[in-house]
Order: sequence, then C-alpha cells, then structure tokens
Amino acid sequence: MISPVLHILAATVLDQLLGDPRSLPHPVRFIGSLGLGLEKIFRKSPLPLRAAGVVTLGLMLLASTGTVFSILHLAGLIHPMFATALSVIILYTTIAARDLCRHSKAVYQALQEHDLEKARDKVGMIVGRETTNLNKEEVARAAVESVAESIVDGVCAPLFYAFLGGLAAAMCYKAINTADSMFGYKNEKYAQFGWASARLDDLANFIPARLTALLIPVAAFLLRLDSTSSRRILARDRHNHSSPNAGHSEAAVAGALGIRLGGANIYFGKLVEKPTIGDAERPVAADHILLTNRLMLTTTALLICLMTLLMTAAELLIS
Repeated sequence: MISPVLHILAATVLDQLLGDPRSLPHPVRFIGSLGLGLEKIFRKSPLPLRAAGVVTLGLMLLASTGTVFSILHLAGLIHPMFATALSVIILYTTIAARDLCRHSKAVYQALQEHDLEKARDKVGMIVGRETTNLNKEEVARAAVESVAESIVDGVCAPLFYAFLGGLAAAMCYKAINTADSMFGYKNEKYAQFGWASARLDDLANFIPARLTALLIPVAAFLLRLDSTSSRRILARDRHNHSSPNAGHSEAAVAGALGIRLGGANIYFGKLVEKPTIGDAERPVAADHILLTNRLMLTTTALLICLMTLLMTAAELLIS
C-alpha cells in the first residue's frame, strides 16, 4: 500500500509534468456542469433563494465526494494498484500550479515582445477585471495578483486537505471552491443564492491562506528576495482585501517583491477602488510575474515538507 504522502508527491509531480489534463475528463468541469444544472432546478423551486443555494451546494459536495469514493471502490475491486493509480491521477487534477505558471508566463512573454494587446488578452484569461485599457504595469500587476491569490486556492489549499483527508477531502475542497467561483458573487443575482458557497469557501480557506502566507516569507528568503518586507507587509496589509483570505498571500508576495498591488480596477464597466497592498518601492514589471511563480513553487514545496513532517509526527504519536 502506497502511503498518502507518496500519493500527494506523485500527484504534484504529475501536475508539473502535465498541467491541466485537457485531453481527459476534468473533475472540476463535471462539478461546474452539475452546479449549473442544479442551479436551474432549484431556482425554479419554491425554496427561498438562500435555501436553494444551500441545497445546491450540499448536493455538489455529496456528488463530488460520493463519486470519488465510488470510483476508487470499483477500481479496488479490479486491483488495489489500479485504485492507487486512479487516486493519484484524480488528485493531480485538483492542483493547478503548472497551469498558473503557464498562463502567467504567456502574459510575461507578450510583455517581453512589447505586444500589449496580446498581453491584455492573455491576462484577461486569468482575471475578472476588464483588461482592454490596461497599460503594461497594470497588466503585470493583474498577473501577479492572480497568481499571488491563487497560490492558496489553486495549489496549497487542495494539498493541505489532501494531507488531512486524502483525495475525498481535496475533491470536496475543489467542489467548495468551484461553487464559490460560480455563485459567490456580491450582486443581485447571487447575493442570496451564493451566500452559502461564499461563506463555506471563506471557512475552507481560513487556515490554508494563513499557513501559506506564513510560508511565503520563508520562500522569499530561500529565493533571496525581501523576506523581512514580506513579513512586514503581511502583518500590515493582510486585511486590505474584500476577501478575508486572499489578502494574506497577496500581502506576503507584494512585500517580498517590493511592489504595490490592489488599487483601481474596472469590473463590468464600473470603476472599483480597492485598498492598496504593499509599498511601491519599484513599478510592477513583467519580471515580477516570473518571481511570483517562483515564490508559488517554493512555497508549495515548503508546504509539502511541513505537512509531511506534521503528519509523520502525528502518526508516531498515535502509534
């Protein structure tokens, strides 16, 4: 029997080798399709919108974890190693480090080629703001912010839950995160229906966000970036974000790079003034995208090492 830690290491390596499995059925796409179908059903039900959203979320979580258990059970009936292989493959789909690097590097490459229109198009694929009129610095800032925020929900949080509860826990987290990305908007359409999805996502990311943010200054030190400033900005600006969690990793990254994130952005034609994060010691540039990717990968490695040590210590104490 392969240990859970080896499952996670194998899944992480697969992500780095293959990235998003576009040629294979992706569990998150199934979760999204299920969510859309359930939304159509329960919006027409007599339930109040908030209750309809709670039921939709609950069914998404049950279907996600139940499907994983069923697949692994059936695979185990064929052969235990087949179940192990499937477990690793499905777990790797919950990790998005390679894709974050790939999408952000496309923005970097376009900026290096001085093709601002292409850079705007590429960054528009990973951010929610309007990118049509962004200048070079704003494009770079958008890419850095996207990766800095996604260090948690795209990489470290799935790994954290995989260590705690294996594949089922990681997939349950992805279902929560997917529901939040679909329904967790603070607008008229989703304020009530998406209430449960947004609140549960905040809760699920509470510990991973803070743990990740504490590891980023360590990663900055290893990469010879500004670890001291990373800790200082984290302590000062971590709450300068509409999300109770996203500001932590963004603040730690901004401090490590000596740049300012946040500020004015346009969403759906409306100017939104966000609090700033970090000090503008230098303008945000294309190179900061690559440095943010390195911070993400190093932080991921640190999280895996830390969780492996903690889980090993827990096993020794129990035995």
